[in-house]
Amino acid sequence: MTDSFSITRVFDAPRELVFAAWTEPAQFARWFGADSEVPLETVSLDVRPGGAWSAIMHVDPATRLPFHGEYREVVPPERLVLTLKNPFDPSDPLVELVTVVFKDLGGKTEMTFVQEGNLGAEEYIKTKEGWSLFFDRLAEGLPQA
Repeated sequence: MTDSFSITRVFDAPRELVFAAWTEPAQFARWFGADSEVPLETVSLDVRPGGAWSAIMHVDPATRLPFHGEYREVVPPERLVLTLKNPFDPSDPLVELVTVVFKDLGGKTEMTFVQEGNLGAEEYIKTKEGWSLFFDRLAEGLPQA
């Protein structure tokens, strides 16, 4: 069974800058994880179809969540499609598919984020809440248009 959720946000920054926040390690480390630390040295982004990405979220001194996946589609600065493996169980063969579309609104950017795959309804609710916090943090660090 495939299920999904979507989030649409408008950022007060040009599309190229919002796209860069997803594709440049220093920027990605700043917002990914919201209040959890993602040390820059744990971020690897090989932004090309077939390229791997990874980041380790430091939730607290004892908890590390290794996020990783693969880029399926990269169309700068319009679209990213990537997989997301289960950070709680890296051996889980199931992946989530994430699609991010960046629409130019003349100095602002509408970002539509869709995650689909095999999580249960309850997990998708929590995951959507998490991504929403990540995107609040992303917005805080973008230069204003």
